[in-house]
Amino acid sequence: MKQAMILAAGLGTRLKPLTDTMPKALVPVNGTPLLDLNIRRLMKQGYDRFVVNIHHFAQQIVDYVRQQDYAPLVHFSDETEQLLETGGGLKKAQNLFRDDEPILIHNVDILDNVDYEWFARQHQPDEDAVLLVSQRKTKRYLLFDNAMHLMGWKNIETGEIKSPYEYVRRTGLSQHGESLNMFAFSGIHSFSPRLFSLMDRFPDRFPIIDFYLSVCHRSPIVGLVKQDLQLMDVGKIETLDQAEKFIQSI
Repeated sequence: MKQAMILAAGLGTRLKPLTDTMPKALVPVNGTPLLDLNIRRLMKQGYDRFVVNIHHFAQQIVDYVRQQDYAPLVHFSDETEQLLETGGGLKKAQNLFRDDEPILIHNVDILDNVDYEWFARQHQPDEDAVLLVSQRKTKRYLLFDNAMHLMGWKNIETGEIKSPYEYVRRTGLSQHGESLNMFAFSGIHSFSPRLFSLMDRFPDRFPIIDFYLSVCHRSPIVGLVKQDLQLMDVGKIETLDQAEKFIQSI
C-alpha cells in the first residue's frame, strides 16, 4: 500500500472571498471539495494512508473528514500556530508516516492527469526523492544532469542560480562544461523517509526545494519527466469553472 501527504494548510488568499469563511481544501469543484477529490482519486490508485496539514479554518477540515468513509485513513498535522511551508510541514509530520515506503507529496489545490500507481513505481529503492517535472515554460527551473540527478535551480529572469556545486553556481554548466537540463517542477514529488534525518539541521519553517538543493550532492534526488503532464492550479476564483471541465477531461 502507499502513503501520501496532502498540503492543505495554506491561507488560500487567491480564492477570496470563498476562503474568508472556509479553507481552500473545502472549496468545491463541481460540488466536491478539493480535499475529497484528491483523497478519493488516490485511494483508487492504492493509497491507504493520508497525512493532511491544517492551519486556516483547521477545525472545518477535521470535522469534514470525520464525516467521510475514509476518515480512519487520515491523520492531521496541526500547523495552527504557524504555517511551516512545504519542507517544514513535511518535517513536522514525519512521525505520522510509515518509515518503510516513499511518501507522495501533493498540493490540495492542484488537479492533474498523473497515474499515481505509475508514479510510485518510478521511485527506485536507491533514490531518496523523485521530482515530477515537465517542459512547461516558467521563470524558475530545476537543473539536472543527463542522468536526471538534481544539480541546482535557476531563475532565468534574474540569472540567479542555487546549487551545492560551485561550478554550477559559477557557470550554470555541468562539471564538464555541458549544458544542464532545465525542467519546471510540478510540485508533485515522492519522498523517502530516509531523508528525515537530514532535516534535523533545518529550521521549523522552510521550502522543500531549499532542502533538496542542500542535499542533492550527497543524496540521489532525481527528476522524472512526464511529457504529457497536465496541471491545473485551482488557486483563483476564475479557475473554478475551468477546473470542472478539467476533471471531466482527465
